[in-house]
Amino acid sequence: MKSIIVYYSHSGHTRKVAHILLEYLREKSDVELLELRAQDESDSFFGQAKRAFLKKRAKLERVNFDLAGYDLVCLGSPVWAFGPAPAMNTYLDKCFGLENKEIILFTTFGSGTGNQSCLNYMQGVLSKKGVKNFNRFSTQQFQADNKDKVLLTIKQALRL
Repeated sequence: MKSIIVYYSHSGHTRKVAHILLEYLREKSDVELLELRAQDESDSFFGQAKRAFLKKRAKLERVNFDLAGYDLVCLGSPVWAFGPAPAMNTYLDKCFGLENKEIILFTTFGSGTGNQSCLNYMQGVLSKKGVKNFNRFSTQQFQADNKDKVLLTIKQALRL
């Protein structure tokens, strides 16, 4: 099985979770890790939150959007203003080759207020591309350093 983890992380919390997921999946498959990098990111937290709230897209550094060669696709984002970060919005729009794939959506969040809205939005975008098989999990940002807790969350959510 061939897997890919595509994620965006500004503060490092989502990156930590992505790396724990990478370790876990390596036991079961060949895994690639792809961190999205925005070229037009705001320097201020409020600027980022506003762009996320307005569902803005980011200009990404060169990245592969073709996911046809993978059996399992994992997509992760922090929750900003009830939705994914603009870099993930761009990736969700442009990625393709997802038919008949198993998809894992994951988020990191602060208060948790918009977490389900974010996951539902991501799943909705991908459902329109024909994806039917989703697993989802979330980690509170201050738990991202707790490897055992994150692993337990992954195992419970994925049932892999």
